[in-house]
Amino acid sequence: MGHLIRKCRKQSGMTLQALGDKAGVSVGYLSLVERDHATPSLATLAQIARALDVGLEYFVSTPKPVDSLTRADRRPRFSISETGVSYETLGTKFPGAELSSYIIHTPPGYVSEVSQHEGEEFIYILEGEIEQTVGEETFVMHQGDSLHFRGSVPHSWKNATDKPARILWTGALTVLQNTGARRPPNLPPA
Repeated sequence: MGHLIRKCRKQSGMTLQALGDKAGVSVGYLSLVERDHATPSLATLAQIARALDVGLEYFVSTPKPVDSLTRADRRPRFSISETGVSYETLGTKFPGAELSSYIIHTPPGYVSEVSQHEGEEFIYILEGEIEQTVGEETFVMHQGDSLHFRGSVPHSWKNATDKPARILWTGALTVLQNTGARRPPNLPPA
């Protein structure tokens, strides 16, 4: 549980001192808890959870495999804009989860903005063709091709063909973890 507390604290931008002050727990004790050298009582854990703005279940629940299953015909789908790009949610949210996964349906002619962020991205072309630019390099990617890269490198992509493309996108993006959002920022894999 200590690693979950540390991860949540760091994502919230809090120091040990700030968390200790807000939770009413000593810094020394919090440090022991984060390193799994001490186990807080349920009451103390509730104080820590409240100070971190999460529910107690964040630290005590264990996801069941059945809760993480998504069925092809029942996946949530959404669009962020009128571009025609739509997203199919593949993953689920559970305490400590770091990855997000989507199938991105991309219409012909779509061009993303240039993006740069913390974290990393992995894309796999399920169908069609895209041009992915990472830094100074552009890759024409076809069905079955994949690319793994750091989000800190400026990147963008486009579907320069007259056919739709489907992309499996998986990433660990700080922006998703910090906001608790369950969808990608504007245009992944951007």
